[in-house]
Amino acid sequence: MTEFSELGLSAATLNAVAETGYTTATPIQAEAIPVALQGLDVLGIAQTGTGKTAAFTLPMIDRLAAGRSKARMPRALVIAPTRELADQVAASFEKYAKGQKLSWALLIGGVSFSDQEQKLDRGVDVLIATPGRLLDHFERGKLLMTGVQIMVVDEADRMLDMGFIPDLERIFKLTPAKKQTLFWSVSRRPTPKPSARRCAC
Repeated sequence: MTEFSELGLSAATLNAVAETGYTTATPIQAEAIPVALQGLDVLGIAQTGTGKTAAFTLPMIDRLAAGRSKARMPRALVIAPTRELADQVAASFEKYAKGQKLSWALLIGGVSFSDQEQKLDRGVDVLIATPGRLLDHFERGKLLMTGVQIMVVDEADRMLDMGFIPDLERIFKLTPAKKQTLFWSVSRRPTPKPSARRCAC
């Protein structure tokens, strides 16, 4: 078993993890976090409930700790296929970013545009969104994605199943070519072996 303290995370992030009661990383976290901290692309595949969200949230927090957000220009982008998943990622970020001066916004349907626009105008480090609502804000001129340094596609397999390929292609074209990309997928094998691979995405 691997302790979180062995993965290269900052003291502030380790303190936030400790507050949740966790000390030992899951296999997918142990494999993915050191790679993501290096700024390399990651393709992560594991079963639901194995800590995939923390596997990309924790290194993302550390990599963004230095730097400041600009109005309407997020530094990191997390795309999720559903409101529920996006909300889970936001909750994880809020929990693990304690002690860090990082801001975030959640862009999902069912919430007024004006509330979301106010957060974007103030500047956010991390933008967590569903594809449709993200593109809606872009088309309204309220969002620029040219400053994205890290892009996460959560549950990429569901994205494909739900027909989000055109939206994802458009989002990728709107972000810089040189960015860290992390794809996460749920394994559908009955007894999967967790894996995190470097990829040239």
